[in-house]
Amino acid sequence: MKKVVKFGGSSLASAEQFRKVGEIIHADKERTFVVPSAPGKRDADDTKVTDMLYACYDLAEQGEDFKNNLQAIKDRYQEIIDGLSLKLSLDDEFKVIGKNFKEKAGSDYAASRGEFLNGIIMANYLGYEFVDAAEVIRFADDGEFDAEVTNEKLRARLKDVKAAVIPGFYGAYADGRVKTFSRGGSDITGSIVARAVKANVYENWTDVSGFLVADPRIIYKPEGIETITYKELRELAYMGASVLHEDAIFPVRREGIPINIRNTNKPDDNGTWIVESTCQKSKYVITGIAGKKGFCAVNIDKDMMNSEIGFGRKVLQAFEENGISFEHVPSGIDTMTVFVHQDEFMHKEQQVVSAIHRLADPDHIDIEGDFALIAVVGRGMKSTRGTAGRIFSALAHANVNVKMIDQGSSELNIIIGVANSDFETAIKAIYDIFVRIQI
Repeated sequence: MKKVVKFGGSSLASAEQFRKVGEIIHADKERTFVVPSAPGKRDADDTKVTDMLYACYDLAEQGEDFKNNLQAIKDRYQEIIDGLSLKLSLDDEFKVIGKNFKEKAGSDYAASRGEFLNGIIMANYLGYEFVDAAEVIRFADDGEFDAEVTNEKLRARLKDVKAAVIPGFYGAYADGRVKTFSRGGSDITGSIVARAVKANVYENWTDVSGFLVADPRIIYKPEGIETITYKELRELAYMGASVLHEDAIFPVRREGIPINIRNTNKPDDNGTWIVESTCQKSKYVITGIAGKKGFCAVNIDKDMMNSEIGFGRKVLQAFEENGISFEHVPSGIDTMTVFVHQDEFMHKEQQVVSAIHRLADPDHIDIEGDFALIAVVGRGMKSTRGTAGRIFSALAHANVNVKMIDQGSSELNIIIGVANSDFETAIKAIYDIFVRIQI
């Protein structure tokens, strides 16, 4: 078996954390490909190295002296090197970084150095080969990740390599310029490497023991999720669940490689398994609850709307023309509602309203703000009668007014719209009816 293991910033924030990671890797000889993040916070008042790099580069870009800031970053790495008793010097690397900062190599280059340097330390510590992600992870000229070229390059580069460290978060254009993924992108790198080496498992090590049924900031000590499918995770991640970068699913999904979310500080915990499909029943009818505040509903009324061909396209064109994406579009016979992010929409609302009138000629448009959307997700809902009834009964008992209901044909999720002020109350009511009552 081959295992690709990715470790997050909190797992690599100090020499002590590095040693925990080393023990985890050496405990299983199948953990042969390692993807590290940049050092994270050592405590609540600390600063992530990536943020230190951004701040340092900002000074360089403004033509100000950044030597002290770069030295502070170097000191962070030296502390790890000394703590691990390594005979390793990063002097040459920092000379190159300083030179490139002066020449304004770009903020992507600056941010990527956190993973690059941590990868060098990790490879030295483990005795593994170091493979610079800029050599093997390719971005197209338009800035989009080039999955197929990357897969070919990575597969060829790692073909005869027994064990390697590949830094997360970044790659490069064909001309060598460094390009990063969005924040949290080391998750994506791990998934890309797993696909390239045809790994049996992609282990993603972080500071929590997998996914939870609900947000622990809302629910006190929520239950963990043992197994979740790619589709369920996509629904939850889209609505705010953030243990794993949502784009990390795609490279492994096409190869059927399972992801195991594990806790560096509790390595004996089984964590959460993310799989393509499973015959295992979830512990509860629902798999998870997630949601976001800050949505706006644009209600469009027009008599005989249902018989007017192209009406929906015309309405959505008004949003497209103004660069606004929509979230959900529930509709009735003579009504259509478009849910959008309020902070994106509010500055263009009148332009959109004018465009809808011009394109679709509605009878009336009404706008309501301060909505929250909650996704109740679970593969078990499809085979369980009365799920929706239990949700709305629980919300009624909690005095929560449901303003919108949207359910896909897959019956994998139900989206509920409530007032922002009812968001936490609604999640607690749904959690209680499906989880607490069954415990």
